[in-house]
Amino acid sequence: MARSDDNSSAAESVRRKESQSGAFATTQWSVVLEAARGDVTRSAAALEQLCQRYWYPIYAFIRRRGSGRPEAEDLTQAFFEHLLDKETLKKVDPRKGKFRTFLLASLTHFLVNDWDKRQTWKRGGRLKIISLDEAAEELFGREAAEPASPEKLFDRRWAALLVANVLAQLKLEYSGEKKAPVFARLEPALTGELPPGWHAASARALDMSEGAVRVALHRLRRRFGELLRCEISQTVTNPAEVDEELRQLFSAMSA
Repeated sequence: MARSDDNSSAAESVRRKESQSGAFATTQWSVVLEAARGDVTRSAAALEQLCQRYWYPIYAFIRRRGSGRPEAEDLTQAFFEHLLDKETLKKVDPRKGKFRTFLLASLTHFLVNDWDKRQTWKRGGRLKIISLDEAAEELFGREAAEPASPEKLFDRRWAALLVANVLAQLKLEYSGEKKAPVFARLEPALTGELPPGWHAASARALDMSEGAVRVALHRLRRRFGELLRCEISQTVTNPAEVDEELRQLFSAMSA
């Protein structure tokens, strides 16, 4: 219950900030940008949290560019170590609005300019910035081979990760004995098209009226939107960029 209250407070905070004209004051990415010009330790802590949350698109991007699993794991760790270096943090441009675009540009530059250096890196001898999930390679292997560029697939994976994070938060909010079956039944309706008769079938499965199912789905979709905006807000610096980022990410998922 406490986590649910925290999420509600976070979403409400986002809405309040979006009603203002100034930049977000407390998002993780704005903390990185602001603190990098002064308190590098605070900036590094905020950046490390972002890296731990959004590392998979980086790993998959490196794999997509042709690196094998061991090398991709080392390069992922080395890249985040590079980002968290004090001198690198001091060079972060405060005008960089989105963490996603900053991360991809920095990664591309890192891979191109450190090619010779990375030939001498020894596996297992580097500082572990993040814990790479063992399921990452399995997930990468399940992804269909597509002709899309690594950059386009990066955006698609980023969008999918955002949605997955939000769904995990929603599942936690609906973890109660009465809410869990409702969420399990309604969750597919958040990201997919509804087949004919879905509302009636769901009403029978949940022992609810069809009208109650429609209301429950409306509330779930509204909460999903709130949490998604809250998630995105942590990676941009001002309210206007939330809507822009939403459009770009939905476009990436449908491409």
